[in-house]
This record gives sequence, C-alpha cells and structure tokens, in this order.
Amino acid sequence: MINNKIYVISLGCAKNLVDTENMMGLLVEQGYEITNNENEAGVLMVNTCGFIESAKDESIRTILQLAEHKENRECKLVVTGCLAQRYGDEMAKEIPEIDGIIGTGKIKEIAEIMDNVIKGRRINSVGEPGYKMDRLLPRVVSGPGQSVYVKIAEGCNNFCSYCAIPYIRGPYRSKPMEIIEQEVHHLVDNGAKEVILVAQDTTRYGYDLYGKYMLATLVKRLTKISGLNWLRIMYCYPNHFTDELIETIAQEPKVCNYVDMPLQHASQRILKKMNRRGSIYEIKELIGKLRAAVPGITLRTTFIVGFPGETEEDFNELLEFMRETKFDKVGIFKYSAEEGTAAEEMEEQVNEMIKEERYRRAMELQQRISWEINQRKIGETIKVLTEGEMVDKPGTYIGRSQGDAPEVDGLVYFQGGRMVNSGEIVNVKISSAYEYDLMGVIVK
Repeated sequence: MINNKIYVISLGCAKNLVDTENMMGLLVEQGYEITNNENEAGVLMVNTCGFIESAKDESIRTILQLAEHKENRECKLVVTGCLAQRYGDEMAKEIPEIDGIIGTGKIKEIAEIMDNVIKGRRINSVGEPGYKMDRLLPRVVSGPGQSVYVKIAEGCNNFCSYCAIPYIRGPYRSKPMEIIEQEVHHLVDNGAKEVILVAQDTTRYGYDLYGKYMLATLVKRLTKISGLNWLRIMYCYPNHFTDELIETIAQEPKVCNYVDMPLQHASQRILKKMNRRGSIYEIKELIGKLRAAVPGITLRTTFIVGFPGETEEDFNELLEFMRETKFDKVGIFKYSAEEGTAAEEMEEQVNEMIKEERYRRAMELQQRISWEINQRKIGETIKVLTEGEMVDKPGTYIGRSQGDAPEVDGLVYFQGGRMVNSGEIVNVKISSAYEYDLMGVIVK
C-alpha cells in the first residue's frame, strides 16, 4: 500500500522553487504529508529545470537516482517542471520507472494527478504551458522563511534567440496585484522579513493586465505592508525600466537599493543576434540614471560568452564595458545551444575551448572589480539580515546585506557579541573584504 508522504526535490531557479512550494501547498491542502526522509515517502517528486544543458543534465541525473532508489522499495516517482514540459513524451518512453509526468501548466491539478498515480495509474499530463493565476495558491515555504520569493508573472514574450523559456512557460502573464498583496501579507505574517519579486521579466509586469508597466505601482503598494522590512527586485529587463520605477527605488526605504538587470552582452552586433532590444547606449544611459538617483546602489547583471559568431573583437567590447561600468555583481555563463531556439541553428558556433578561455578572462576581470568595490566598504556600517550561526564557529553569524541577493551573491560574516536570531536585522561594521564576501562585527 502506497502511503501519502511525499519527498520533494526542487531544481533550478527561484521561479521554479515558487512552483514547488505551491505544489506542496496544494498537496498538503488535500491531505498529503511532505517528508524530508525519502526512505519513508510513498512518492518521490522532482520539479525539474530545463533552461540550459547543465540544468537538464542535473535533472536527468536526479530522476535516474530516484528511479534507482525506487527499485528497492514500493513507491511512486513523479516528475514535474520545465523538463517534463519539454520532454514529457520522451521521458515516458525512455524512463519506465516514472509514474507521473506533470507539465508547467498543470500545477493547480497536482493533487488530482497525484491521487491517480497513487492508485496505480501511469499519468503523462503536460498540455499547454502555464496556468491561469486567478487565485492565491496555498504554499509550503521550504527554507527558513525570513527571505521568500514571490512570483509576480509567468512566461515571457521577449524570444531571445538563445532561450527556450517562451516555449516552456508560454506567453507573459501577470499575476493580479491584489493576489500578490494577499500572498505577501501571508508570508510576512508568517515571519518573512525580505520578499524578493521574481519573474522572467519583472519590469514588464502589468502590461498585459493594465495596459502599462505597473511594477512601480505594485512596489509602492507592497511597501505599505506592515512587518515587511526589505523588498528586492530581480530579473529586470532594461527596456521596460521606467523612470517611475527608478524614482520608487530611490524614495521607498523598504526597497533594497539593488537592481538585478541581465544584459547578456555589450557588443551591439551580438545583442542584435541575441534578439535583445535596445542599444548599448540606452543601457549606459539607464545605468547612469540609476546611479544618479540612488547613490550607492548595487547593480548586478549576467553576461553570456561564446555566443554564435562572437569574435575576439566582440568579446573585447564586453570586457571594456565591464571595466567602464564596474558592476558590483556579475554572473558569467558560457553559451549553451538550446534545442528549438534560433541560436541553435546559427552558423559560427564557438569552440568550447574558446568559450572556456573567455569565461575565465571575464571572471578574472570581474573578481578584480568586485574586490576593489568591496575594499571600499571596509569601515562602513551596513544593515545585515541574519541567516544563522556558523556550526563550526559559535559566535560567528552569516547574513546578507541589501546588496546581496540569496544564492547568487556574497555573504556577510560577523561576530555577534551576543545571541543573534535568524531573521534579525543588525548593524555590522565591516572590518575586512574579499572578492565576494565581507566580514565584520555587530555594532549598536
């Protein structure tokens, strides 16, 4: 007899994690129990990522590991998420151990599908990507809970030539503002200190529902929620960044002075091949506006090296742009050809050794820039959101500043001098700095 305990693994991005937590909430609502012990679970569930080749490989490895675990005991294996959406039929044929395959548009039906899987039916439920965000879904927050992600939209309309997300997640759909407010209220009431707004393109928010970009309006409404300390905005597409949004970041004290704005390249020729809108001159102008309006703002971006046709000249333009703009945080990715995208069919695919060499050079440059920026923080006192105490160093705590997003940026290590609780925001004077992390002591 299969029991109703479910062991869940969530792979990929923060947006995928929100889906996982919503599915867990829907399952718990219908009487299922989430367990951290895979040996006692009646169902092993993995929410997969299918964004780039390495993510697909990790998803497949995880599925096969769970399939192997399933051989030794009576349980079911369910696969959800991006990989399920793209390759549901192939997985059903090639991995017979999978009992249920659920696409990105079937999240709200998870409990009903799980009932059928437990009854012994093999389900392949994919369908159209994306679901209607017309109500607040229950949610089981999987982490400590002081910092939580809120997905404000689903899908994407940008169709960058290297990206498969529009095919996996469907067209852009904003979540109604009142539902987002309900969600943030609920999360804050349950202990969240920091809310991080995510979507494939946060700055497009609201255009499909309200006929204009409404991220600034949403942010203003959310900052009125009592108990919310920090509001962070991720994944801002530069062409949809309004002056009103800049003004809101500058004026609202709860909004982190932090902008994550993936640019992907700095060569105009490569940006055009990537199907990225706007010019590098407009991007520089936007960066200037942000820094003028919000002194000390932390800017984060991502770049892709080795895109098809990228010459040494194009790459050097990118390096020069990095030297000129001096982003506080940069993620570098080697181009990965994604099935079904326009870039996959492009000529002049770049050799893997060249990709690796350009990746190394760009990373080394950014490390030097980051080190210089962090050195200037020595002696400053900054606010830090505490994430916990180091197990091997009692009295030393780990946290993040407003300039550090979870998982992708650095950490602040500090001596407490007293017991500091997770979720507590404290003042820390910085005493030393490295490429990514800062160290300091708590002060009053």
